[in-house]
Amino acid sequence: MSIEEIENEIVEEFEFFGDDWEAKYEHLIDLGKSLPLISEELKTEDRIIQGCQSRVWLNAEFENNKLKFTADSDAIITKGMVALMIRVLSNQKAEDIVKAKVEFIDKIGLKEHLSPTRANGLVSMINKMKQEALKRI
Repeated sequence: MSIEEIENEIVEEFEFFGDDWEAKYEHLIDLGKSLPLISEELKTEDRIIQGCQSRVWLNAEFENNKLKFTADSDAIITKGMVALMIRVLSNQKAEDIVKAKVEFIDKIGLKEHLSPTRANGLVSMINKMKQEALKRI
């Protein structure tokens, strides 16, 4: 699936909840719980995303011309946010990740419903994933 197709799929998922932000947060938490755990040895200082209020570790591996991301966080909402980003950007070509507009965040209204520090963390997360992709171009 392309990045855009995955983004559209997420937008449809969140539209299902209408304006019920409590349900949307529940969905985000469930996504975080379904995030495959990364091994403890990958939770190193160099993998921490700077700019996040909570601790977020991001690991990137390049295989078959695609980037595969794994991550973890010590905060459940943040874990859900990183699960969304991995769903969209993992298993994609580096060029596509760099060019991705990641518009689904605004379309589902996520950024406006996050605290300023969490919104900054989300931007840092996206930037870090794009930086990892840039290394592979």
